[in-house]
Amino acid sequence: MANGIFKVPKPYNEPVLGYLPGSPERAQLKAELQKQSDEVVTIPLIIGGEEVYTEKYREIVMPHNHRHILARYCLAGEREYKMAAEAALAAKKRWADMPWEHRASIFLKTADLLAGPYRYKVNAATMLGQSKTVFQAEIDSACELADFYRFNVHYAAEIYSEQPLNSNAVWNRVEYRPLDGFVLAVTPFNFTSIGGNLPCAPAIMGNTVVWKPASTAVLSNYYVMRILMEAGLPAGVINFVPGNGSDVSKYVVTHPQMAGFHFTGSTEVFSEVWKTVGNNIKSYTSYPRLVGETGGKDFIFAHKTADIDALVAAMVRGAYEYQGQKCSAASRAYIPASIWPKVRERTLDEISKIKVGDVADFTNFMGAVIDKSSFDKIKAFIDRASASDDAEVLTGGYDDSVGYFIMPTLILAKKPDYETMITEIFGPVLTVYVYEDDKLDETLELCDTSSPYALTGAIFAQDREAIIKMEHALSNTAGNFYINDKPTGAVVGQQPFGGARASGTNDKAGSALNLYRWTSPRCIKENFVPPYAVNYPYMSEK
Repeated sequence: MANGIFKVPKPYNEPVLGYLPGSPERAQLKAELQKQSDEVVTIPLIIGGEEVYTEKYREIVMPHNHRHILARYCLAGEREYKMAAEAALAAKKRWADMPWEHRASIFLKTADLLAGPYRYKVNAATMLGQSKTVFQAEIDSACELADFYRFNVHYAAEIYSEQPLNSNAVWNRVEYRPLDGFVLAVTPFNFTSIGGNLPCAPAIMGNTVVWKPASTAVLSNYYVMRILMEAGLPAGVINFVPGNGSDVSKYVVTHPQMAGFHFTGSTEVFSEVWKTVGNNIKSYTSYPRLVGETGGKDFIFAHKTADIDALVAAMVRGAYEYQGQKCSAASRAYIPASIWPKVRERTLDEISKIKVGDVADFTNFMGAVIDKSSFDKIKAFIDRASASDDAEVLTGGYDDSVGYFIMPTLILAKKPDYETMITEIFGPVLTVYVYEDDKLDETLELCDTSSPYALTGAIFAQDREAIIKMEHALSNTAGNFYINDKPTGAVVGQQPFGGARASGTNDKAGSALNLYRWTSPRCIKENFVPPYAVNYPYMSEK
């Protein structure tokens, strides 16, 4: 046994590569994109460290070329989900008993493998399978995921070092145990980094995990799982089981030893899981920790003193990067009437320059939305706006003949409660409501109350008193709040991410706050000189 209080390496944000013409990273990524485009991968489940193949398969296609099959993955059912839960429980003791510095080493090594030899493999899989541009993939699957692992190890070390005060002849200490059972992680399609972080944050704290990735992100998530295994993750610590959400709820959420649920996805699904847990609360060994980041209806609110060029850049980038498929994407904007004509002109001009198409073409700003279901949903919003007297589609459209392409769409709402001002769309659709300059207070209240969500928001103003007013009025509207910046792009270690209200539990991924949720502290008091008397001195009459 090594004796020492070890200091983990200082965390840092992985530098973002530029992929400029003629650069070595551009050439390497292009080669990997071609390689993955030319093959069809068969993806097994991974349970207890073993590959498990099932008779049921699903295909993974490129969203921007939906006739092109990238992979086929095995589908877990009742048997496999129960196997995964049992594998996690079987691995629990040896993982929890592993010296902390060795657990940490596995995730630090994973970060370096991601940033180094597997950077282009995971980036290419994210681009092709989730239709991300090169820049969006780079900041996600390479940089942010490496950041999560490095910073989470750092935060875990800080948590373990937090110890109580001691008194004379008494030593008090806190042991940060993993939860009593296993953790279920259900991850989304839109960020490979979230897919890799949600199972690993609990694992860093000594928990074992059942991981159900999104059906439309299985390829990139599978490669992350393989990298974790190469880095030395023991069998059964994380069990990779793609499958149906209904089966997960039925066979894993209700398992008596599910001790935690780590989730990013829709508000509706999270609410249903919460209800299921409540209905089964007496059957659990312990009260499950429910940690979720869900929906958003993220806003940009401009004051009449806003810098128009900065505002327009934020609106276009915030709404249309990655096709608006970010929980943090700008989806509604409140613009004062005095600056709206200039904002409208500049915004439409910038939108007209946006190229949409195959992400292997690095000149494209946008790819396709993730699948047909998403395409149809967004298309319906645009069609209803086009037919409505309460809205005007200023620009936009759609085409699914080759891929699931939604063009960057700008809607002018004539009523502040028009549906695209209040309903989450999760696509490249930004709705603007123009307010009279003298109605600032009333419009701030509208922004606060029109949506049930509270994830991200941004304000634009040059007047400092206006900034203070807006910041205070919108204090409960966003867990991540931006001043003169777009409401997207939170960086691990700089802006811990999460929201409240219908947007989740605000447990801040990328911070110590999230890791605390995966521990069950035990306080230990050791008395070096215990008392022997029963009576206390005050009881004497003399």
